[in-house]
Amino acid sequence: MALRCKTQTLQVIDTEYSADAVEWCPLDDWGTLLACGTYQLKKPDSKVSGEDNDDPHLRLGRLYLYHYDPHRVFSPVTEVQRIETAAILDMKWCHVPLWDSPILGIADAKGSLQLYRLQGNRESSRVQPTCSVDLEGDCLALSLDWSTGRRESTSLVKMVCSDSQGRLSLLQVEESAPSLDVVCQWKAHGFEAWIAAFNYWNCDLIYSGGDDCLLKGWDTRATPDSPVFTSKRHSMGVCSIQSNPHREHVLATGSYDEHVLVWDLRQMKQPMSDTHVQGGVWRLKWHPTDGALLLAACMHSGFHILDSASDGCPIVSSYVLHNSLAYGADWSRVCPPVNPGTPVEFPAERTEDSVTAHSDAMKLEQSGQNLKIFYESPTCSFDVIVEDDAGVYVPEPSGKVEERPITGVSSNVKCGQAQTNLLATCSFYDHVLHVWRWQSQRLSPAE
Repeated sequence: MALRCKTQTLQVIDTEYSADAVEWCPLDDWGTLLACGTYQLKKPDSKVSGEDNDDPHLRLGRLYLYHYDPHRVFSPVTEVQRIETAAILDMKWCHVPLWDSPILGIADAKGSLQLYRLQGNRESSRVQPTCSVDLEGDCLALSLDWSTGRRESTSLVKMVCSDSQGRLSLLQVEESAPSLDVVCQWKAHGFEAWIAAFNYWNCDLIYSGGDDCLLKGWDTRATPDSPVFTSKRHSMGVCSIQSNPHREHVLATGSYDEHVLVWDLRQMKQPMSDTHVQGGVWRLKWHPTDGALLLAACMHSGFHILDSASDGCPIVSSYVLHNSLAYGADWSRVCPPVNPGTPVEFPAERTEDSVTAHSDAMKLEQSGQNLKIFYESPTCSFDVIVEDDAGVYVPEPSGKVEERPITGVSSNVKCGQAQTNLLATCSFYDHVLHVWRWQSQRLSPAE
């Protein structure tokens, strides 16, 4: 079975501060809401005119909340709220309501974990700070994950957070009242612990990756003073991990080594697949309903969609219209309309070589304005001062769409049936958020 696909940009938004995290709300009644987090380093004001100030730079952040209206042809995404915060390094919505509300968790540059409660209705929503916890020590909170990835109601909701001191913190959310408590904290990596994630099928198990190039597994039922496994399969820092919420025992990991690995957790000696994506893999997101599709934010090479059910886990589609480091990416559970009453039309089929040449040409076309910083620690890239007017967005070339025929795609979608997905991605130095549509169609071998 083959797959035809194409992408279409719906909207580009200037986030003013450098954008590094984007998350659609996963709750069914709130799926049209999109949160975006930013990180901006600011020079301290000079104490005396003409003299340098030795005070540390300020890490500023801004949280944006947007509403997506599928019925608006132009500007379907509108801003409903912005909040000035500490610099944001990661954020995720809880997959189930807490305290009768959707809850957004944020890991920030002050070394704290913040919870925000969503209130109001979809068109006039607001988030309000609800509770927070300080991870202690001079650190940046680098990532977080909820134990609720399979969206099953539970009386015990947990969170895990990683930080720049190489530590992991396991936290428990109180059910009766807004409260967040650290259950245990331990040293997991020799350098920055870039990422931590739950096994969504057994939330006593946690996975972590660090700048020491190690992928580790932990069992929190015992004192986690030693990992249950350690993998050295990645050759550079491990910075993205996500458990598959649809397929038990499946884990995806990504690294600065530009490889996405898909693992069977019952056999961790070798991954099931290894895909070279041409850029450091900062974030990985499984599709909300299709357990085979995986979205990857690949820093210098844009955003890619992989099919883990096909041999080799190939890239089936790419979105390369950002002009800076690709950091934030997420699928929406909302299915956007194409054009009411109009069938999906795909361009004439191209060969693999022509698709590659098209992608390379687009990169060359934009290369004069790309800011390339190769493989430094992301905390260093976050801490590069870039004035707002330094990031220049290159508009999407008109009439150009991406299509890549592949074989062996496994999906629940029937042959000939087109499906449409809504995605959001953001990039750093050009401080932009893209909302775009990905359309795909399954073809029979004869086609």
